[in-house]
Amino acid sequence: MPLIKDGTIVPDSWRTVADDAPLPPSDPVIISFARWQKDRDALAGRNGQLGIRLSSAQSPALIADDLHRFQLVALEFPKFTDGRAYSYARLLRERHGFKGELRAVGNVLRDQFLFMHRCGFDSFEVANERSARGWAAALQAISRAYQPAAEAGPSAKPLRWSLSAR
Repeated sequence: MPLIKDGTIVPDSWRTVADDAPLPPSDPVIISFARWQKDRDALAGRNGQLGIRLSSAQSPALIADDLHRFQLVALEFPKFTDGRAYSYARLLRERHGFKGELRAVGNVLRDQFLFMHRCGFDSFEVANERSARGWAAALQAISRAYQPAAEAGPSAKPLRWSLSAR
Protein backbone atom coordinates (compact mmCIF):
# COMPACT_ATOMS: atom_id res chain seq x y z
CA MET A 1 0.00 0.00 0.00
CA PRO A 2 1.22 3.51 -0.73
CA LEU A 3 2.33 5.60 2.21
CA ILE A 4 1.70 9.35 2.33
CA LYS A 5 3.95 11.49 4.50
CA ASP A 6 4.29 15.28 4.30
CA GLY A 7 1.73 15.29 1.50
CA THR A 8 3.76 13.04 -0.83
CA ILE A 9 4.06 9.33 -1.56
CA VAL A 10 7.14 7.91 0.14
CA PRO A 11 8.70 4.45 0.44
CA ASP A 12 7.66 2.57 3.56
CA SER A 13 10.65 1.26 5.49
CA TRP A 14 8.43 -0.38 8.11
CA ARG A 15 7.31 -3.99 7.83
CA THR A 16 4.17 -5.32 9.52
CA VAL A 17 4.94 -8.71 11.06
CA ALA A 18 2.28 -11.30 11.87
CA ASP A 19 2.01 -12.51 15.45
CA ASP A 20 3.41 -15.94 14.63
CA ALA A 21 6.13 -14.80 12.20
CA PRO A 22 9.78 -14.39 13.18
CA LEU A 23 11.08 -10.85 13.50
CA PRO A 24 13.90 -9.69 11.28
CA PRO A 25 16.93 -8.82 13.44
CA SER A 26 17.20 -5.11 12.72
CA ASP A 27 14.51 -4.00 10.22
CA PRO A 28 11.87 -1.57 11.52
CA VAL A 29 8.80 -3.67 12.36
CA ILE A 30 5.20 -3.04 13.33
CA ILE A 31 3.68 -5.57 15.70
CA SER A 32 0.20 -6.04 17.12
CA PHE A 33 -0.71 -5.18 20.69
CA ALA A 34 -1.32 -8.90 21.31
CA ARG A 35 2.27 -9.69 20.32
CA TRP A 36 3.57 -6.87 22.50
CA GLN A 37 1.69 -8.32 25.48
CA LYS A 38 2.97 -11.83 24.79
CA ASP A 39 6.64 -11.02 23.99
CA ARG A 40 7.13 -7.68 25.80
CA ASP A 41 10.36 -8.59 27.59
CA ALA A 42 12.05 -9.98 24.47
CA LEU A 43 10.86 -7.07 22.31
CA ALA A 44 11.97 -4.44 24.82
CA GLY A 45 15.61 -5.44 24.27
CA ARG A 46 15.36 -5.52 20.48
CA ASN A 47 17.96 -3.56 18.45
CA GLY A 48 15.74 -2.52 15.54
CA GLN A 49 13.04 0.14 15.53
CA LEU A 50 9.70 -0.98 16.92
CA GLY A 51 6.19 0.10 16.02
CA ILE A 52 2.85 -1.06 17.35
CA ARG A 53 -0.57 -1.29 15.72
CA LEU A 54 -3.65 -0.67 17.83
CA SER A 55 -7.14 -1.65 16.74
CA SER A 56 -9.96 0.83 17.26
CA ALA A 57 -10.96 -1.11 20.40
CA GLN A 58 -7.50 -0.69 21.98
CA SER A 59 -6.95 2.58 23.79
CA PRO A 60 -3.47 4.13 23.83
CA ALA A 61 -3.72 4.01 27.63
CA LEU A 62 -2.80 0.33 27.25
CA ILE A 63 0.70 1.29 26.06
CA ALA A 64 1.12 4.66 27.80
CA ASP A 65 3.89 3.40 30.10
CA ASP A 66 5.75 1.83 27.17
CA LEU A 67 5.43 4.63 24.59
CA HIS A 68 9.13 5.45 24.86
CA ARG A 69 9.86 2.01 23.34
CA PHE A 70 7.95 2.74 20.12
CA GLN A 71 9.06 4.93 17.24
CA LEU A 72 5.73 4.44 15.45
CA VAL A 73 2.13 3.91 16.54
CA ALA A 74 -0.34 2.81 13.86
CA LEU A 75 -3.99 3.47 14.68
CA GLU A 76 -6.60 1.53 12.78
CA PHE A 77 -9.68 2.94 11.07
CA PRO A 78 -11.77 -0.24 10.51
CA LYS A 79 -14.54 1.71 8.72
CA PHE A 80 -15.14 5.35 7.96
CA THR A 81 -17.86 5.64 10.63
CA ASP A 82 -15.50 4.57 13.44
CA GLY A 83 -13.72 7.69 14.67
CA ARG A 84 -12.07 6.42 17.84
CA ALA A 85 -8.62 6.69 16.25
CA TYR A 86 -9.09 10.48 15.99
CA SER A 87 -9.47 10.69 19.76
CA TYR A 88 -6.62 8.24 20.30
CA ALA A 89 -4.32 10.35 18.13
CA ARG A 90 -5.08 13.47 20.17
CA LEU A 91 -4.51 11.55 23.41
CA LEU A 92 -1.19 10.21 22.19
CA ARG A 93 0.07 13.64 21.12
CA GLU A 94 -1.37 15.85 23.84
CA ARG A 95 -1.79 13.74 26.98
CA HIS A 96 0.97 11.19 26.50
CA GLY A 97 3.43 13.43 24.62
CA PHE A 98 4.17 10.90 21.86
CA LYS A 99 6.65 12.48 19.40
CA GLY A 100 7.17 9.52 17.05
CA GLU A 101 5.39 8.71 13.82
CA LEU A 102 1.62 8.41 14.13
CA ARG A 103 0.21 6.41 11.23
CA ALA A 104 -3.40 6.04 10.07
CA VAL A 105 -4.11 2.55 8.71
CA GLY A 106 -7.16 0.68 7.49
CA ASN A 107 -10.05 2.53 5.87
CA VAL A 108 -8.15 5.79 5.37
CA LEU A 109 -10.09 8.12 3.06
CA ARG A 110 -9.00 11.27 1.31
CA ASP A 111 -12.10 13.11 2.57
CA GLN A 112 -10.91 12.58 6.14
CA PHE A 113 -7.22 13.24 5.49
CA LEU A 114 -7.19 16.84 6.71
CA PHE A 115 -9.06 15.91 9.90
CA MET A 116 -6.62 13.08 10.59
CA HIS A 117 -3.69 15.42 10.05
CA ARG A 118 -5.17 17.98 12.46
CA CYS A 119 -5.51 15.29 15.14
CA GLY A 120 -1.81 14.50 14.96
CA PHE A 121 -1.38 11.84 12.28
CA ASP A 122 1.70 12.38 10.13
CA SER A 123 1.60 9.32 7.86
CA PHE A 124 -1.22 7.54 6.08
CA GLU A 125 -1.51 4.11 4.44
CA VAL A 126 -3.88 4.47 1.50
CA ALA A 127 -5.64 1.89 -0.65
CA ASN A 128 -3.94 2.55 -3.99
CA GLU A 129 -1.31 4.73 -5.59
CA ARG A 130 -3.66 6.33 -8.11
CA SER A 131 -5.86 7.85 -5.42
CA ALA A 132 -2.83 8.71 -3.30
CA ARG A 133 -1.57 11.22 -5.87
CA GLY A 134 -4.42 13.64 -5.13
CA TRP A 135 -3.89 13.67 -1.38
CA ALA A 136 -1.44 16.57 -1.35
CA ALA A 137 -4.21 18.81 -2.65
CA ALA A 138 -6.41 17.78 0.30
CA LEU A 139 -3.76 18.93 2.75
CA GLN A 140 -3.49 22.32 1.01
CA ALA A 141 -7.27 22.82 0.68
CA ILE A 142 -7.62 24.78 3.92
CA SER A 143 -4.88 27.15 5.02
CA ARG A 144 -6.26 27.99 8.50
CA ALA A 145 -8.80 26.30 10.72
CA TYR A 146 -10.91 27.91 13.45
CA GLN A 147 -10.45 25.18 16.04
CA PRO A 148 -7.13 24.52 17.78
CA ALA A 149 -5.69 21.08 17.06
CA ALA A 150 -2.68 18.85 17.56
CA GLU A 151 -1.07 20.14 14.37
CA ALA A 152 1.45 22.95 14.50
CA GLY A 153 0.47 26.53 13.87
CA PRO A 154 -2.11 28.90 15.31
CA SER A 155 -5.80 28.68 14.48
CA ALA A 156 -7.64 31.51 12.73
CA LYS A 157 -9.08 33.09 15.88
CA PRO A 158 -5.77 34.17 17.50
CA LEU A 159 -4.55 35.37 14.12
CA ARG A 160 -7.66 37.53 13.71
CA TRP A 161 -7.20 38.96 17.21
CA SER A 162 -3.59 39.87 16.52
CA LEU A 163 -4.53 41.56 13.24
CA SER A 164 -7.38 43.53 14.83
CA ALA A 165 -5.07 44.72 17.64
CA ARG A 166 -2.79 46.41 15.12
